[in-house]
Amino acid sequence: MTRHLVVADHIITGFDAGGVAHIVEEGAILIDGDRVAGIGAAKALRRAHPDLPETGGAGYVAMPGLINAHHHVGLTPFQMGARDQPLELWFPERLAMRDVDPRLDTLYSAFEMVASGVTTVQHLHSRAPGDTDAVLARADKIIGAYRELGMRASYSFALRDQNRMIYAADEEFVAALPPALQKPTAEYLAGFGLPLSEQIAVFHALRERWADDPLIGIQIAPSNLHWLSDAALESAARMAQDTGAPLHMHLLETPYQQEYAHRRTGGSALEHVDSFGLIGPQLTIGHGVWMTPDDIALVAERGACLCHNCSSNLRLKSGTADLNAFLASGVPVGLGIDEAGINDDRDMLQEMRLALTLHRPPGHDAPSPDAGDILRMATEHGAATTPFAGRIGRLAPGQMADIVLLDWRAVTYPWQDPAMPLIDVLVRRAKAGVVASVMIGGRTVYRDGNFIGVDRGETLKELALELARPDTPTDAKLRRLSQDLLEPVRRHYSGWCKDLQGR
Repeated sequence: MTRHLVVADHIITGFDAGGVAHIVEEGAILIDGDRVAGIGAAKALRRAHPDLPETGGAGYVAMPGLINAHHHVGLTPFQMGARDQPLELWFPERLAMRDVDPRLDTLYSAFEMVASGVTTVQHLHSRAPGDTDAVLARADKIIGAYRELGMRASYSFALRDQNRMIYAADEEFVAALPPALQKPTAEYLAGFGLPLSEQIAVFHALRERWADDPLIGIQIAPSNLHWLSDAALESAARMAQDTGAPLHMHLLETPYQQEYAHRRTGGSALEHVDSFGLIGPQLTIGHGVWMTPDDIALVAERGACLCHNCSSNLRLKSGTADLNAFLASGVPVGLGIDEAGINDDRDMLQEMRLALTLHRPPGHDAPSPDAGDILRMATEHGAATTPFAGRIGRLAPGQMADIVLLDWRAVTYPWQDPAMPLIDVLVRRAKAGVVASVMIGGRTVYRDGNFIGVDRGETLKELALELARPDTPTDAKLRRLSQDLLEPVRRHYSGWCKDLQGR
């Protein structure tokens, strides 16, 4: 359908500068190709375009597609045998995760995201063994899976040139291990040793390869301060300056990362990163749990964005980010599900509800986010963290036609007081089962529980068969190594955060 109408009782188009939602009652959206051509009263648009096919109708609410602004893998680490350890212990724990076909793995989580209203995902590929050709081949399979489903994706292969297991040099870690563990650990780490120059070449190759695809953007992801030398930080800044590509960087996710930054720089991780010119409108900081008020002020002054990963911070004992301080600063804050949500899935409606509920401090006058703040994080502000900024996250003429239709009868059944504001009801009560259809770039990719063009049942059956195989000798070796490395990694951080206060 090149031109068609999306009709709904209520259309949430976006938010004004003050954060107030704009809602069109008994409205329609005129779609022309992959973009919104107009929004107005349904009666008027029907009269003007009497022969156009329609989607939706009475009993539906339309809203902009949601944006998962921080995502990594398909099957969750927990599904693949990695327990919810504190982040630093999670790294060796994850060695037990078997390799999965990238297409099937990507489709698994993409199904869950789309079914909960996500139309755009920020895919941060942080672990890819092999040489340049192997990394590019894996990236193409991941991107290809999103394209197959019709999902909009911002992809990045994370830059990382040091400290692959602990917040210290690989050589230092290997040398401190018992002799029997040194060789297998060194061999494993060497598999992820793609030189920085080749990692940069991967970015440029992918950027050129996917330059003309409206659904795909390629981003720069300097992974984290402890994983990057100063030379790598300088390279990331130069890449961004030369290409204009946005950046997404994990920072200060845990108190141990805060301590590492102090030991390395004598001060703040944010100040050190800023010294390379990295903090600006082009940068999104993922997590930021342990940022100080001065850090937040610096981010606000430079015009950078933040991405809040509520479930991940809780599951990995990273702490609770001060979302209220983020919002008060005026910094655009997106919302990310990260590796997995609180229910070990990728349900953005659920993630919104968790973020709304968690950040409600005690006290009658204590500030806390409202439902509009949370929905804006998952739409317009999430969009600001991607290469598609300014084209998605809102519904307006010229914007990409990324639209979610909710079955409002299902949201409110058997009863909802009609005086309760629409946005409040949506964030508090909408669950994935009420998503009636999802449109991305004007094309319906999901309707009534079914994906258009991709058989979810057959894909999951294929995935189940692949995972049902016995462990290979390599799988078994990595499982043993995973368990053997947990205690040495734990010992490395002994005494780092003696006065740790949970946040």
